[in-house]
Amino acid sequence: MSDLNADFSISLTTAREYATKWRKENSGYDRHNKLHAFLIPKDNLEALLKEDIDAVRAYLGVDENGVEKLMIVGTKWSPATETQDDKLPLLGTKLEGKIYDFTLPCPRFCGHKSALNELDIEI
Repeated sequence: MSDLNADFSISLTTAREYATKWRKENSGYDRHNKLHAFLIPKDNLEALLKEDIDAVRAYLGVDENGVEKLMIVGTKWSPATETQDDKLPLLGTKLEGKIYDFTLPCPRFCGHKSALNELDIEI
Protein backbone atom coordinates (compact mmCIF):
# COMPACT_ATOMS: atom_id res chain seq x y z
CA MET A 1 0.00 0.00 0.00
CA SER A 2 1.33 3.43 -0.88
CA ASP A 3 1.93 6.24 1.57
CA LEU A 4 0.06 8.82 -0.54
CA ASN A 5 -0.01 12.18 1.24
CA ALA A 6 -2.69 14.87 1.04
CA ASP A 7 -0.59 16.72 -1.57
CA PHE A 8 -0.34 13.48 -3.64
CA SER A 9 3.32 13.03 -2.81
CA ILE A 10 4.86 9.70 -1.80
CA SER A 11 8.03 8.81 0.06
CA LEU A 12 11.30 7.97 -1.64
CA THR A 13 10.98 4.43 -0.31
CA THR A 14 7.60 3.96 -2.00
CA ALA A 15 8.88 5.56 -5.21
CA ARG A 16 11.82 3.15 -5.24
CA GLU A 17 9.42 0.23 -4.73
CA TYR A 18 7.34 1.40 -7.70
CA ALA A 19 10.46 1.90 -9.86
CA THR A 20 11.79 -1.53 -8.96
CA LYS A 21 8.46 -3.16 -9.78
CA TRP A 22 8.29 -1.31 -13.14
CA ARG A 23 11.73 -2.51 -14.13
CA LYS A 24 11.03 -6.10 -13.07
CA GLU A 25 7.43 -6.56 -14.21
CA ASN A 26 6.73 -4.18 -17.08
CA SER A 27 6.28 -5.05 -20.73
CA GLY A 28 8.89 -6.90 -22.76
CA TYR A 29 10.05 -3.60 -24.28
CA ASP A 30 11.98 -2.56 -21.20
CA ARG A 31 13.58 -5.97 -20.83
CA HIS A 32 15.67 -5.04 -23.88
CA ASN A 33 15.90 -1.27 -23.40
CA LYS A 34 16.82 0.78 -20.34
CA LEU A 35 14.22 3.39 -19.56
CA HIS A 36 14.02 4.69 -16.03
CA ALA A 37 12.49 8.14 -16.27
CA PHE A 38 11.92 11.27 -18.34
CA LEU A 39 13.35 14.75 -17.82
CA ILE A 40 10.60 17.37 -18.24
CA PRO A 41 11.91 20.95 -18.61
CA LYS A 42 10.18 23.38 -16.22
CA ASP A 43 9.50 26.02 -18.89
CA ASN A 44 7.69 23.49 -21.07
CA LEU A 45 5.63 22.20 -18.17
CA GLU A 46 4.65 25.75 -17.19
CA ALA A 47 3.54 26.44 -20.79
CA LEU A 48 1.34 23.34 -20.72
CA LEU A 49 -0.23 24.39 -17.42
CA LYS A 50 -1.18 27.80 -18.89
CA GLU A 51 -3.63 26.07 -21.25
CA ASP A 52 -7.31 25.89 -20.32
CA ILE A 53 -6.99 22.43 -18.72
CA ASP A 54 -7.94 20.66 -15.52
CA ALA A 55 -5.23 17.97 -15.54
CA VAL A 56 -2.63 16.33 -17.76
CA ARG A 57 -2.26 12.78 -19.05
CA ALA A 58 1.00 11.16 -20.16
CA TYR A 59 1.34 8.52 -22.88
CA LEU A 60 4.41 6.37 -23.51
CA GLY A 61 5.78 5.85 -27.02
CA VAL A 62 8.89 5.22 -29.10
CA ASP A 63 9.83 7.35 -32.12
CA GLU A 64 11.19 6.18 -35.48
CA ASN A 65 14.75 6.32 -34.11
CA GLY A 66 13.95 4.11 -31.13
CA VAL A 67 13.98 7.02 -28.65
CA GLU A 68 11.45 6.72 -25.85
CA LYS A 69 8.87 9.49 -25.62
CA LEU A 70 6.52 10.66 -22.91
CA MET A 71 3.74 12.53 -24.71
CA ILE A 72 1.77 14.86 -22.49
CA VAL A 73 -1.70 16.21 -23.27
CA GLY A 74 -3.99 18.50 -21.35
CA THR A 75 -7.38 17.22 -20.22
CA LYS A 76 -10.71 18.80 -19.33
CA TRP A 77 -13.44 17.39 -17.12
CA SER A 78 -16.45 16.31 -19.16
CA PRO A 79 -19.78 16.04 -17.37
CA ALA A 80 -21.07 13.98 -20.31
CA THR A 81 -18.43 11.26 -19.91
CA GLU A 82 -17.75 11.91 -16.21
CA THR A 83 -14.02 11.72 -16.83
CA GLN A 84 -11.03 13.81 -17.85
CA ASP A 85 -11.09 13.87 -21.68
CA ASP A 86 -7.91 14.52 -23.65
CA LYS A 87 -7.79 17.90 -25.39
CA LEU A 88 -6.39 16.51 -28.62
CA PRO A 89 -6.17 18.32 -31.93
CA LEU A 90 -8.77 17.12 -34.40
CA LEU A 91 -7.20 15.07 -37.19
CA GLY A 92 -6.31 17.32 -40.11
CA THR A 93 -6.88 20.56 -38.18
CA LYS A 94 -5.12 22.78 -35.67
CA LEU A 95 -8.13 22.99 -33.34
CA GLU A 96 -8.25 22.05 -29.64
CA GLY A 97 -5.21 21.30 -27.49
CA LYS A 98 -1.64 20.32 -28.22
CA ILE A 99 0.28 17.10 -27.72
CA TYR A 100 3.60 17.93 -26.08
CA ASP A 101 6.76 15.96 -26.76
CA PHE A 102 9.30 17.91 -24.75
CA THR A 103 10.59 15.16 -22.51
CA LEU A 104 14.04 13.58 -22.62
CA PRO A 105 14.50 9.90 -21.72
CA CYS A 106 16.68 8.58 -18.93
CA PRO A 107 19.12 6.99 -19.49
CA ARG A 108 20.92 9.57 -21.35
CA PHE A 109 19.35 12.52 -19.53
CA CYS A 110 19.64 11.13 -15.98
CA GLY A 111 20.65 12.75 -12.74
CA HIS A 112 23.86 11.52 -11.21
CA LYS A 113 23.68 9.59 -7.96
CA SER A 114 19.87 9.53 -7.94
CA ALA A 115 18.35 7.07 -5.48
CA LEU A 116 15.55 6.45 -7.99
CA ASN A 117 17.78 6.11 -11.06
CA GLU A 118 20.34 3.83 -9.43
CA LEU A 119 18.29 1.52 -7.23
CA ASP A 120 21.40 -0.08 -5.76
CA ILE A 121 22.31 3.19 -3.98
CA GLU A 122 21.79 2.98 -0.22
CA ILE A 123 19.41 5.58 1.18
